Amino acid sequence: MDVSIKILVVDDFATMRRILKNILKQLGFTNITEADDGTTALEALSKNSFDLIISDWNMPKMTGLELLKKVRSDPSYKNIPFLMVTAEAQKQNVVEAVQAGVSNYVVKPFTAEAIAEKLEKIIS
Repeated sequence: MDVSIKILVVDDFATMRRILKNILKQLGFTNITEADDGTTALEALSKNSFDLIISDWNMPKMTGLELLKKVRSDPSYKNIPFLMVTAEAQKQNVVEAVQAGVSNYVVKPFTAEAIAEKLEKIIS
């Protein structure tokens, strides 16, 4: 797994961003940018290139699903692996995310191993 990739972590909850950053750092990743919602994430995407987006589902202003749809509909970003992190475990939500082009899906609460496993599948 290439740990030099640029990762965008999107979550409205600062504590969750910190938890994800700590897990990513444990796994060896160092190039991590944070955004507190989908609109901020799109702003970051317009200014920098990223190799992976890890996004929460439930956020104000723009949800993770809306962000995913915007990313997938933009030719510049559509191939960026997108990992959805969410408390939404209903099958319908998973199906909706898959249909929108999510690369993988992690349900909260999660372990560092679960994140590592999902990342292994989408970026190796």
